Amino acid sequence: MKLSPILIASFISQQASAFTPSSRSTNSRSAGAFGAPQVATTTTTKSEVSSIPSTDIVDKTLAGIDDGAQHDVFDPLSGDSPALTRNNKSEVWVPQRARPRRNRKSPAVRNMVRENIVTPANFIYPLFIHDENFNQDIVSMPGCERHSLESMIKEVAEAYQFGVKTFVLFPKVPDELKTNLGVEAYNPNGIVHRAIRMIKEKFPEATVCTDVALDPYSDQGHDGVVENGKILNDVTINQLCKQAVSQARAGADVVAPSDMMDGRVGAIRDALDSEGFTDVSILAYTAKYASAYYGTFRDALDSHPGFGDKKTYQQDPANGREALIEAALDAAEGADMLMVKPGMPYLDVIRRLKDNSNLPIAAYHVSGEYAMIKAACERGWLDERSVVLETLTCFKRAGADIILTYYAKQAAQWMAEDGLF
Repeated sequence: MKLSPILIASFISQQASAFTPSSRSTNSRSAGAFGAPQVATTTTTKSEVSSIPSTDIVDKTLAGIDDGAQHDVFDPLSGDSPALTRNNKSEVWVPQRARPRRNRKSPAVRNMVRENIVTPANFIYPLFIHDENFNQDIVSMPGCERHSLESMIKEVAEAYQFGVKTFVLFPKVPDELKTNLGVEAYNPNGIVHRAIRMIKEKFPEATVCTDVALDPYSDQGHDGVVENGKILNDVTINQLCKQAVSQARAGADVVAPSDMMDGRVGAIRDALDSEGFTDVSILAYTAKYASAYYGTFRDALDSHPGFGDKKTYQQDPANGREALIEAALDAAEGADMLMVKPGMPYLDVIRRLKDNSNLPIAAYHVSGEYAMIKAACERGWLDERSVVLETLTCFKRAGADIILTYYAKQAAQWMAEDGLF
């Protein structure tokens, strides 16, 4: 059978249009931080849906609604075993006493019975800092930047007014200061130590946390001292003890060893106590996984591993029970809080730790998770405000008492705008 050229052209046109994606809005957007192409979008070919709720009264007897139907219509109310019945008013009725929707019927009721509530007090706000007099955007983390110390103070002040009062510092260290032993990590005049003193002077009630690990200071890009391609556990811990004590001397309230060396929590606890810092807390990176979600964070610190990976000291993403071993050891060694990193892909690990430890549990909403949300929202695929607040609530529901998130200030601001706090 021969087809006319007109029919062939029509068929090809229909097939091409079937595979052309439709967009969600009528607005055109320019390329964003993730390089999204500029697209002039059109409305989807969906039926019109009213944005105004119907006020029509529904006859709940549903009598005669299918009269005149041109096909067979199943009646759930008829037969020897009807699926539904009628109440005393002859209305359609499912005879079910328990109706969970009653606890969702209004905002007031939903708020009253809500099981998990996130507040700005739950947040730790990570701040990237560098020893420059300007800020530098982090391309792979839109909205985040390396702060000068002056800008860091302004950022702390802005977050503070929305109820975020705990901060953790991550430095970008110049290459010329990096060594295998990471000696710059315990320089009392280093950038982190100066930053601690500045925050505590300006905001004495703020809680300042510090990262305890060598990777920002290492010319090898690893969390520990390297010898012949191997990370030396005990030698690294010696350096970490110096780092933690020096940070406590500068005024740190919480030290957070993220290195994953065996025995480092106990050694750091003893080092702090021996110097009189019995009130300085330890937030242990207990279940820190060798994750692919850290790439953008390493961009921010310019601290990608110089060789290999970190799988000999960070946990295997395939292992869940192993986190309980780490948690038991950290608790026995004197940790005050236990962290799971990353967060969203490891909600099950957060719950395991919550169910098996009486210590507070922290979740790190890591850079890769942040970047994915930003990328999707930049393209218009997700509503940023809604998805972020839902994500943070998921951490709380899974068992996290503390949430480290780059959205801390923004989320707190949204909460304030909503009148939540």
